[in-house]
Amino acid sequence: MGSAEQAPARRRNPRGQGQLLKDQLVEAAAHLLATLDQPETITLRQVAREVGVAPASIYSHFPDLSALIEHVLRLRYEELAQLMDRAAQSAADPLADLVARCAAYMRWGVDQPGHYRTLLGGRMPADLVPRSAHGAGAELLDSIISSLASVTGSEGATPDQKRSWQAGLLLWTSMHGLISVYNDHGDIPWPPLDDLIVDLLSLHTGRPEAQIAALLH
Repeated sequence: MGSAEQAPARRRNPRGQGQLLKDQLVEAAAHLLATLDQPETITLRQVAREVGVAPASIYSHFPDLSALIEHVLRLRYEELAQLMDRAAQSAADPLADLVARCAAYMRWGVDQPGHYRTLLGGRMPADLVPRSAHGAGAELLDSIISSLASVTGSEGATPDQKRSWQAGLLLWTSMHGLISVYNDHGDIPWPPLDDLIVDLLSLHTGRPEAQIAALLH
């Protein structure tokens, strides 16, 4: 048997810089989740090796691997939610709001395929990442549901909550499916992503493609 693998030597953070190590651990875990062929096999030892510390150092910040991954997921959901909110900040009407939010979501998913897979790839086992870890993602879906309902609802009519939720879920499912296939099958001669966004939103809103295309930035 060979000797136990040693973590690379690392300069100890000065007293009071524990937050720096925590940030490094989070960054390392996020990188591994986004780049491993089998992200569900990630271990604390791998995270420690990536940072250059002993595995025991992690326990000062996270009680276990599940807590570390949950923290990474929440940060990524917050990042995406803030990106969507900023994109829609200057929207002049409900359709512009919806286009901005959905375009930001889809562009992020294609630009950050590893991080998108981490959030929504569905490969992390429940015993490692509880469903509650994805709770922040519900806010993203809610924003899409609300925005779509504002576009498709009849003026003055009482919204059908069940119908609005289902319509928003179908829109999100369409976006998720497109992002996933786009990322996994890059050899397909895909049209430009913005063209796909326009087509998808036109189908789900009933608005002309030209009207939606004019709102893309």
